[in-house]
Amino acid sequence: MTHIDMLHGTSSHGLALTAVYAEDPATKVAFALVGPEGELPRLVHWGRPLAHPEEVVGLYDALRPQRVSGALDDTQWPSILPTQAESWTGASRLVVRRDGIELFCAFHVTAISIDEQRYACVVEASDQEQGVALRWVIELDASGLLRQRASVRNLSPSPLAVDKIELGFLVPAQVGELLTTTGHHLHERSPQRQPLNVGRLERLSMTGRPDFDASLVLCAGVAGFGFEHGEVYATHLGWSGNSLLSAERLPYTQTVIGGGEVLFGGEISLAASVDGVTDAAAEDDEHVYTTPWLYGAYGDGLNEVATRFHRFIRSRHPQFANNPRPVVLNTWEAVYFQHRYDTLAALADRAAKEGVERFVVDDGWFGSRRDDHRGLGDWQISQEVWPDGPESLDALAEHVHGLGMEFGLWFEPEMINGDSDLARKHPDWVLRPTPGRLPMQGRWQQVLDLTNPDAYDTIWHDIDSLVTRLGIDYIKWDHNKMVTEAVSPRTGRPAIHRQVLAIYRLFRSLKAHPGLEIESCASGGGRVDLGILELADRIWVSDCVDPVERADIQRYTSLLVPPEMMGEHVGDSPAHSTGRATSQEMRMATAFFGHMGIEWNLLREPDEAIKKLGTWVAEFKRHRADFATGTVVHADGTDPSVRLDGMVSADRARAVYRFTQVTSSQTYPAAPVRLPGLDPEATYRVRPMDVSLDLETPGIGCGQSDLYWWNDKGVELSGGTLSAYGIRPPAINVAQAVLFEAARV
Repeated sequence: MTHIDMLHGTSSHGLALTAVYAEDPATKVAFALVGPEGELPRLVHWGRPLAHPEEVVGLYDALRPQRVSGALDDTQWPSILPTQAESWTGASRLVVRRDGIELFCAFHVTAISIDEQRYACVVEASDQEQGVALRWVIELDASGLLRQRASVRNLSPSPLAVDKIELGFLVPAQVGELLTTTGHHLHERSPQRQPLNVGRLERLSMTGRPDFDASLVLCAGVAGFGFEHGEVYATHLGWSGNSLLSAERLPYTQTVIGGGEVLFGGEISLAASVDGVTDAAAEDDEHVYTTPWLYGAYGDGLNEVATRFHRFIRSRHPQFANNPRPVVLNTWEAVYFQHRYDTLAALADRAAKEGVERFVVDDGWFGSRRDDHRGLGDWQISQEVWPDGPESLDALAEHVHGLGMEFGLWFEPEMINGDSDLARKHPDWVLRPTPGRLPMQGRWQQVLDLTNPDAYDTIWHDIDSLVTRLGIDYIKWDHNKMVTEAVSPRTGRPAIHRQVLAIYRLFRSLKAHPGLEIESCASGGGRVDLGILELADRIWVSDCVDPVERADIQRYTSLLVPPEMMGEHVGDSPAHSTGRATSQEMRMATAFFGHMGIEWNLLREPDEAIKKLGTWVAEFKRHRADFATGTVVHADGTDPSVRLDGMVSADRARAVYRFTQVTSSQTYPAAPVRLPGLDPEATYRVRPMDVSLDLETPGIGCGQSDLYWWNDKGVELSGGTLSAYGIRPPAINVAQAVLFEAARV
C-alpha cells in the first residue's frame, strides 16, 4: 500500500534529524529525504522501495561526505535547492535580485510536513534577512513518477526579481551515461548518447516552446542502458515555454539531473510585501513565483520509464480508456490551400466509406488566407472560398456530421501575419522588442501578444463562436513561428512566461465545450511537454509522415507520450516532405500503433489502394482499445538496421509487434528478435496479422523459402522463451515493415 511517513532521529554528532520516506509498492518506486533541523533536506534515496525504511534516518550519517583539502568546511552535498551558502559551487540554481543586485540566500527551514493524500512532502524555509521565502514540494504520483516544484515569495518592502530557479534530482554514483534527443523540423526526437563526464551538460530551449531540438527527456543511467534493461533515471520539465534540462557532476559530489524555466531579465518581478508574510504557498499572487513541475522517472530500462509517463498522462485523460480514438483524415497534404466545397465533400464521402471517423479541415478556410503569406489573425470564414449557402463551411460541417464523422478545424491562434486585418487594426498587439522594430519573422508571421487582455478576448471570442456555430468537435492548434524577442508592448517586459500561461488558459476555456478535443501542433513536434499534454488530447508528432523517418521519431516520442495521443498518419508516396517512395504497407504499419490517421488525397488513388487502406483501418479498430490502455515496448538489439516495437495489452493476454527493416542488415536474413512485455509463465500463439500475412506482395518479402511460423497457425512458445530467445522475423526488403501478434493460449 502506498504510504508516506515522517521519521526523526539523531546523527552521530548530535544533530536532530528529520526524514521523510514514501513508497508505492505497486509501481516499485520510493524516495527518501533527510536533513538536520533548520537545513534544507537531501534526497538520499530514489529507486526501488527499501527493505527497512525505518533506517532512512541513518542515511544521513552513512552518506554525508568528509571535508577534503582545498575545499570549504562542508564538502558539497546538494540539498533540494543548493546554494553557495551550503558550499555549492556548480551552476547557480537560484538567482534572485533586488535593485539589480544578486542576493545570496541562506535558507532556514521553518517547517517540514507531509500530505498523506497526495503522498507529498512540503518544505517551508526563508532567509528573513534577505526577505525571501521558499516553499518546495515533492510528490510521489500513482504512476510512479516523482515531481517537484518550488515557490519563491517576496517578504521585503522592495520588489524582488526572479531570474532563475533550477530544480534537480540527486542520482547514484553508478550512473555513467546520458541519453538525450535532438532534432529539427521534419526530424524530431533523434537520440544521442554520451558519457556522463565531470562538468555540466545543458540542453536549452529558447524559442518560446520546447521546439524540435529540445531533449524530450534527459536520461542518466548505468553504462549501456537500453529499453529493456539497465537502471535509468529520467527527468522532464512540464512547461511549454523557454526551458532547460541539465546534468551536472562536480569533482566533489554526485550527479544532479534536473531543469527549470528559463526567464529573461525583468520577466518576473515580485511586488513589494506589505506584511512580511512568510508563507510562499500561493501560486497566483503578485508576490510569488512558482516553477513548473519537474518530473523524475526511475526504471529498469527505458520501457519502464516510459510506462510511468504514460500512466501519469492517462490519469489526466481517463476518457480515452473507454472511448476509442477516432481514425482521422486531415486535409493538409490532400489539398493544401485549394479549398472547394465539392472537393472536400467528396473527400469526406470517400473517407467515411473506408472507416474514417474524424474529418479535419486544415489551413486555408479563413480571411485572405490563400497561401501562408497573409490572413493569420482574421478568424472569420472566407466568403471567397466558403460563400454562404449550399457550398459554405457550415454546409461542409453539416455534411461531415451527416456522414457520422466528427468535424475538425485548423487554427493558429498565437500567430499573426503582417498582411491581415487584425495586424493593421492593432499593431500594438504584436510582441516586439521596441516600438519601432519587429522580431525577425518566420513564415511571414509574428507572435500575437496574448498577455494583452484585449487580444486574448478577441481570439477567444472568434474561436469560441466558431466552435458553437459549426459544431466543431476537434481543433488542430498550430504554432509555427519560433518566439523571439518577445516583449509585450503593453507592459514593456519580456512576456514568454505569461504568454504560456495565457495559452493554457485558452485551452481550458475552449474545452468548456463538452467533448471538444484539441491537438497540439507546432510545425509538427515542436511543442511536446507535460504542460501542454495535461490539456491537449493529441500531439502531431512530426510534419514528416515518411515512414522511414517516423520509425525513430515515433519511437523516441513514445518515451513521454502514450500511443493514443500520438498523431500517426498514412501519407502519400513519394512522401511530400522527403521525396522518398515507400510501399503502402510500410506507411500503414508505421501509422498503426498510435492515434491513426490519413494525410492523403484519397480522390486520386486507385480503388485497390483505397480498399487496402480500409482493410488496415478496420484492423486498427480491432486493436485500438489495447493501445489506449496497454504498455508500449521496444526491443533492444545489436542490429541498428532493424526496429522491433510492440503494444502489450494491460492484462498481457495479447500483444501486437511491428518489425521494421529500416536499412540493410549485416545479418542476412535478419537475426531473431526478442519480444518484450509478455507474461513469462504464459504460453502464446505467435502468428502474422492478416494484413501482413502475404509476404509475396510485390516489394515486401525477399526470402526464397518459407518462414515456418509465418502462416495462419503460427507457433506456440512461452513468454519467457520469446523474451529470452526471440523469434526469427521474415526476410523483407529495406524500408518495409510487417505486423504480427501474440495471443495467450
